[in-house]
Order: sequence, then C-alpha cells, then structure tokens
Amino acid sequence: MALAVLQPDVVSFAGVAPTLIYLKKEHRVISLAGLGYWPAATDIEKLISQGGDAIPEGILRQIIPAAPATHVAALRLYGTLSFEQAVTPALELARDGFYMYPELRDSIELHGAEIDRYPENAAIYRPGGKTPAVGTRLIQRNLARTIQRMVDAERKQTGSRDDKLQAVHDIFYKGDIAAEIDSFHRRMDGFIRLKDLEQFEVPIEEGISCNYQDYQVHTCDTWCQGIVLLEALKILEGIDLRLLGHNSTAYLHVLAEALNLAFSDRESYVGDPKFVEVPTDSLLSNVYALQQRKRINRNEAFGAMPEQGSLTGLKGWNDSSLTAGLGDVAMPPDTIYACVVDAEGNAYSATPSDTMYDSPMVDGLGLSISTRGMQARLQAGHPCVVAPGKRPRLTPTPAIALKDGEFAMAWGTPGGDVQCSSMLQVFLNIVHFDMQVQQAIEAPRIATFNFPNSFSPNTYLPGRLCIEQSVPLKIIEELRRLGHDVEVWRERSWKAGAICAITRDFESQFLRAGADPRRAAYALAW
Repeated sequence: MALAVLQPDVVSFAGVAPTLIYLKKEHRVISLAGLGYWPAATDIEKLISQGGDAIPEGILRQIIPAAPATHVAALRLYGTLSFEQAVTPALELARDGFYMYPELRDSIELHGAEIDRYPENAAIYRPGGKTPAVGTRLIQRNLARTIQRMVDAERKQTGSRDDKLQAVHDIFYKGDIAAEIDSFHRRMDGFIRLKDLEQFEVPIEEGISCNYQDYQVHTCDTWCQGIVLLEALKILEGIDLRLLGHNSTAYLHVLAEALNLAFSDRESYVGDPKFVEVPTDSLLSNVYALQQRKRINRNEAFGAMPEQGSLTGLKGWNDSSLTAGLGDVAMPPDTIYACVVDAEGNAYSATPSDTMYDSPMVDGLGLSISTRGMQARLQAGHPCVVAPGKRPRLTPTPAIALKDGEFAMAWGTPGGDVQCSSMLQVFLNIVHFDMQVQQAIEAPRIATFNFPNSFSPNTYLPGRLCIEQSVPLKIIEELRRLGHDVEVWRERSWKAGAICAITRDFESQFLRAGADPRRAAYALAW
C-alpha cells in the first residue's frame, strides 16, 4: 500500500494486486485474484466507437478496483496486523508527503500532457501545469483523506478483528467511497456502478503450477500471463541447458523460441477462466511440452509468431490478419513488485499495478481506478474480448517456487510483457548455473516480443528479440544470423524489468534477497 503512494505512476491504491502467499504450516501456496472485471454496464460498441480496434484511453478503460479488497482479504485471512497498523506508512507518506525523487519526476514529466487532461491528476502531480522538481515535497492529501476514512471505519466497528477488517472493505465497496466512485462514473459517462462494487469479493484460489525438475513453480491462474512462464519452463525441461552454456548463442536461442511458443499459446488460448475454457492441464503437460520442444529448430528462428500448439479437439484464436508494427519496442504502462518472507517462513509475492496518467482520477478521492481494461481486446472471438463481468488478461505475474513442499523462491518484476522472459532467466540462472540471487538478477538478459503486445494498441513485432548490449557482440550477430530480429538494449536496461527475489538456501537455511540495479529497487533484512 505504501508503494501505491511512493510510485503512483506505476501502481494505484485502487488498482490491481495479484498476490501469492505461501503458508508454511500447510506447505501450500494460495492465490488472491487481485484483478477486477468489466462492469455490468460495459458497452462494447461504445468502446469500439471511441477506440476502433483498441481499448480507448480515459474513463471507459476503468474496471472494478481490486487492490483494496485484496490487501484487506490478505490481512483478514492470513495476517496479524490491523488495517490501521498495516496502512499507516502509506497514510503518513500521502498525508505528510515525501521528497520527489528523479525517477518519479521523470515519469511525471514524460506523461505531463496526459496528466494535464484530468483535473484531479493535474492538481496532485502537475500543480500549475509544472512537474514538481526533484527534492520538493509531494503530498497526496485527497488520497490521505480516503485512507483515513478506511481507518476510521475500522476504529468505529465493534466486535472481532474480522468484523473490523470487513468494515474497511465495506466502506470502500459498499459505503461512502463506493458511492462517490459511482457518482463520478455517472458524471463522466463511465461504466462502474455501486452495484458492481457491492458485489466485488477477491477470489481465493489455488492458482496454477508446474513441476520443473525438483521444483514446483506457482503463478496466478490464467486471468494473468503466468502460464507463459510455466509453459516455457516445461518446454525447456527436456533440454540440457547447462551443457549449452550460460548465455551462449544456443542457450539464448532455445530460451527465445520456448518463450515464443508459450506467448503464441497465450495469444490463442489464454483468458479469464470463468469465461474461457483454457486448456491449462494440457498446456503444462509433459506430452505437450515434448510436442512443443520438437518444434524448435536449433539452426533457425521462427522469424514470426509461430502458430499456436496443436491440441486435440480445441481450436484457439488465430488472427491471420496480424500486421507487423514498426520501430523499437514501446515503453509499456508499468508496474511494481514486492516479496517478503517472515520469521515463521511464510512468504508473500505480489505485483500491484496501474497508472495515473491515462484515465481520470476520482475527484476528491485522490484515487486512480484500475485502468487494466487496456489489456482486453475488441475482436470478437479473442480469448480476451471484452464482456461484462469478465477480467482482462493481466501482465503482472508474481511467482513462488517450492522444493519438496518447502519455500525455495519468491520473485517477480515490473515490465509488462517482459516479465515472464526476465523471471524465466533469473530462475534458470539460479537452478542451472548455481548463481547467487543477486548475481542471477544482474546477469545480462534477453526478451522476446514476437507476439501482439498486451497493451492497447497491441503492436506486433515479428521475430523481435531484444538483447542487452552486455551480451557479447559475436553472440548478438549469431542470433541475427539465426533469423531473430534483434533490437539491442543498453547494458542493464530498465526495459528488461527489475527483478526482486528471495531465495532459501536449503543447506544453511539462510534466506538471501536480491534487487535489480536496472531500476530503483532494494533488498532488506531485519
């Protein structure tokens, strides 16, 4: 919740919060499906009339906010603190402010013209039409007042801790705050109504997982893209990666091609499992992994998004009209990541997100309602096509890995479509190349973008493979000769994400944490 105050350009207090929690006593990973859905009043024709082939910017891309409900549910079901105790750092940072730091200042300046379109956004982040200078104090008074109202609801509620936390949920989703969101959407001709908010509860799920050698890797269900990480792992499981050599031409080639196959299946099969029959078990089976692995040509790249994998009796989405985009990979709307392991061995892995520049914040509340509608599609038949009550397919992808039922690793990253590529490489660096976590994070990375981008307008860059320039030039040129459309990123590029991770050493039982120098990130222990 504090990150939503400190990094409001990439995470909103009323955004999304996909969350995984490892319960030490139960040796079990549970998922809080912190993603809202399209409101009941969603009008697809209206979206098409304003956005054409892509979800338009503005109020119409807002979906039900899930983060507040997710954090309250996590506290209520698995925590020990009160809401007030947990939210006080966020409240103090919003109320009293913090000094503007260079990354936030640069992001606000970059999106200045977009922010200036909306009164609440501009008043907070661009007062007088100017971005606050580095070192000046950024205060978010309206957000502080909104948080204080949630704290007051907990204080006023009598009864058990559970009752008090339910009161926090209710003021946001059923009380005065919800009514103000409803009023704002009616005034701005948006879709969200009080009834949508009243009905929202965060699903508590098992998530999905796959076995990879001695590990069991967990992600959120197919309302997010975590299955890409899992399928790529299964495809690679039958290849001796250590023999290929870390970041050799052969190694990077098979990594890219495994990811290309998994991303193609994402485009074809993956969407909200409440609306789409996603063949999750088949996509993560050993039989299918072998079938996909055989499609990788060690001497030639696909050069374009490969066809989706063949599954008996199932026909996925296949758009033969895809047209190639031009230029470099675009900067995605971004995200944040956090993981924690406590003294008892429980683990938390979450990738909260949402932006404050592409849609109006609610007047007086200081809140940017989740704009993740931008990750839906308007093409009939697509697994992510908009529908009332349906969730767009989310890019934020937290992960937790177990080994023999015990916590082994929690990790994740911001970065939109780059997340699965970066997370895959860091995991393999540790598992196959015996790297310490910080070394694994800092190692040079690649990222494939050989598929339609998850963000509107869903640009497709056939064969695109981005490579940090710290990879030797000889290897970069060899990958080009294999048919990859190589885009070179600078060394430790922020575009390659910002992995944060915690690993457990099974011999010493020590925990080790690492944070990515590609962005402002920290590893702490106490």
